[in-house]
Amino acid sequence: MAELYIFDMDGVLLDSEPVVTHAALEALSTYGVEAAYGDFLPFTGMGEDRFIGGVAELHGRAFEPGMKKLTYEIYCRRAKDEVLVYPWTRPMLEHLLARGKKIAVASAADRIKVTCNLGCIGIDPSLFSAIVTGSEIVRNKPAPDIFLKAAQMAGVDPALCTVTEDALSGVMAAKAAGMRAVAVTTSFPAGRLRDAGADFVTDDLLDLFRELVP
Repeated sequence: MAELYIFDMDGVLLDSEPVVTHAALEALSTYGVEAAYGDFLPFTGMGEDRFIGGVAELHGRAFEPGMKKLTYEIYCRRAKDEVLVYPWTRPMLEHLLARGKKIAVASAADRIKVTCNLGCIGIDPSLFSAIVTGSEIVRNKPAPDIFLKAAQMAGVDPALCTVTEDALSGVMAAKAAGMRAVAVTTSFPAGRLRDAGADFVTDDLLDLFRELVP
């Protein structure tokens, strides 16, 4: 049985993509980049440097750090009122903690966004045995680095870790790390998640974790 449960954030604990996309659209427009909402889709889950920079490049503008800084400023002003926290999130995390399990977050987003999102969830960051963000790793998913770092920080063998993801690249990263992979169908259909290597696929994480960790 797993000792550490590692969670991706966007698409697993909450849905921030509409809010951060609109924030990025507004930020890029101040740099003369008139992007469309759909321009961001190919760069989703790659961290904000590529999420914002990739769209800027599509429109002939090189990425500048100020683009991301402004995006985060706009995002953090709006997040509390606009980000969707999934109904399973707090009950699931509380269920695991009550059974003596360690929990961690491993997100490709920068720490400023992860901290803001934890505030939206309303959970004390100190309850997590590890919080790893895209700011602290070199190779992002599907490389296993972010999950291996979370396991190392929590002091748990990777073989005793379960990762929860919504993205194909995240599932592949979990398996590359030698960890069990749970996938939720908020972003991809069940078949594609299974093809990527997911050990369990669900539409409702609370139901699944009540079954896996009774």
